Amino acid sequence: MDNILDSINNPDDIKKLSYEQLLQLSQEIRNFLIETVSKTGGHLASNLGVIELTLALHKVFSTPKDKIIWDVGHQTYVHKIITGRKDKLHTLRKLGGLSGFPKVNESEHDIFNTGHSSTSISAALGMAKARDLKNEKYHVVAVIGDGALTGGMAFEALNDAGRSTNNLIVVLNDNEMSITKNVGGLSTYLNKIRTEPFYFKVKEDIDLILNRIPAIGKSMARTVHKAKGSIKYLIMPGTLFEELGFTYIGPIDGHNINSLVEVFERAKKVKGPILIHVYTKKGKGYIFAEQEPDTFHGVSRFDVKTGKTIEAKQGLDYSAAFGKAIVDCAGKDEDIVAITAAMPIGTGLKEFSKKYPKRIFDVGIAEQHAVTFAAGLAKSGLKPVVAIYSSFLQRAYDQILHDVALQNLHVVFAIDRAGVVGEDGETHQGIYDLSYLGHMPNMVILAPTCYEELREMLEYALFSHNGPIAIRYPRGIQERSVPAKQFIGPGKGEILREGKDITLLAAGRMVETAIKASIELEKMNVQAEVINLRSIKPLDKQLILRSALKTGKVITLEDNVIIGGMGSAVLTLFSQEGIKNVKVKLKGFPDEIISHGSIEQLFQLYGLDWETIVRDAVKEL
Repeated sequence: MDNILDSINNPDDIKKLSYEQLLQLSQEIRNFLIETVSKTGGHLASNLGVIELTLALHKVFSTPKDKIIWDVGHQTYVHKIITGRKDKLHTLRKLGGLSGFPKVNESEHDIFNTGHSSTSISAALGMAKARDLKNEKYHVVAVIGDGALTGGMAFEALNDAGRSTNNLIVVLNDNEMSITKNVGGLSTYLNKIRTEPFYFKVKEDIDLILNRIPAIGKSMARTVHKAKGSIKYLIMPGTLFEELGFTYIGPIDGHNINSLVEVFERAKKVKGPILIHVYTKKGKGYIFAEQEPDTFHGVSRFDVKTGKTIEAKQGLDYSAAFGKAIVDCAGKDEDIVAITAAMPIGTGLKEFSKKYPKRIFDVGIAEQHAVTFAAGLAKSGLKPVVAIYSSFLQRAYDQILHDVALQNLHVVFAIDRAGVVGEDGETHQGIYDLSYLGHMPNMVILAPTCYEELREMLEYALFSHNGPIAIRYPRGIQERSVPAKQFIGPGKGEILREGKDITLLAAGRMVETAIKASIELEKMNVQAEVINLRSIKPLDKQLILRSALKTGKVITLEDNVIIGGMGSAVLTLFSQEGIKNVKVKLKGFPDEIISHGSIEQLFQLYGLDWETIVRDAVKEL
């Protein structure tokens, strides 16, 4: 049998295929995906679950004229394969290669850049309204998962779209998962629809029978509309989407291409907003991904035959170290509670959830709610720890400022994945938190350089501090060659290496880079003083000023954007103190989009590796 995938170069090729050929193609893509992602790493389970759905969408709709917006976007590998990029899939998430998310600069078939959840319906509605205002003709489809639907922005968009008359198709890909198992009332509601779909069959049968009655059929159909509604409410807890103003179709088997194509063709003829409820299996067709969809949501290189990771992490990473530390702290104080936004495993809270199941709150993909919820807990006397990735926490900017900082509430922010995260690219780089937190009143910001410092900072934050406090730490495994002194509180740094020629001011992950640079500089008879700031807000003013005035030259090192970051705070300090005779160079990420690639490659690309810092120091001297 000929390999159909070899002949697929654009979506038009999909339209020529029969149902049997589409079934064969779906299996070929499944095999191709497993083989490719086993070498590149990436989001596997979510993509295996949408193969048939993606083929059906491209069978019925014609991109780029028709607009398909993928929520989050990590499930678009199949879309990329059939829109002319299959030969580049081996470059997935590599520097200069394909992104793991939709990118408009990659293909005309990528309609909208996504990476964070719950945005697709808003963007799709905007496009639908623009289309109608300009009297253009095309279809707009938003594909959103049930996990992303837990985000408040999705409901804001559903509310707005439901009261509009614009033609808009929302495809709800319901696999009962975000990264881990979904939680909350919506998940329970969707589960009831999945397990009690017979109402919708009854409804369709009534419509069909009544409309076939000559002359009076359509009139009778309208007359019994309220009666059908009564039947509906007797059988089900409520049809949420219809009450919001959508025509609801579903649930549909998301792995039955024939049914999907039929439903999508019908949807094209429906006026106004329509929601198509599709249920799929995350990890479909690969037994290891089906059994452990959370593990295979985002996976590094693995062995296809065994499902075992090839590049297994050695020892603890920062997330696990945080998880261990908060469990220990919680054992000393029953007021300590943890909050996660659908990522208990990713943020290291798995053990906490087992040991203290009543003291952990998974709010779903709802970062804004998570923060204000934490404010309510703090106001009531508890000690909430909000564990969220840096790039996701930025979604709750106003809640951090308005609900926590301005009220000076004791909320601890455990900011995971601070700094560049690498292969997930621009939407996930955690390089903005120093800038968006640094100007908030009452906020304290700490950055550990090792697991022991992380533990000490968390203990301080929970047992000694009063008010909002953030501890930011990077993705991955620690590297620290110089033993840490005990952390004694905000505003206190430490000198790791004495020097008289130049000062290297660093925090967090960049401290080890500064140490390596100073060791190399010593071979050139340059004595570089290395300071671990530990506390980015407030700064250790006396320590910084004393060292800067001694050496006369300062390089600041941070894994944050330069604008509004640690270096900017140091310059502000010098300005306030009237320091004019110290030469300062800021090293961080520039005012541009930081794309995907390995962390090491990105550091080298932007001059944040120790070799480049050595060269910069020599130039300054």
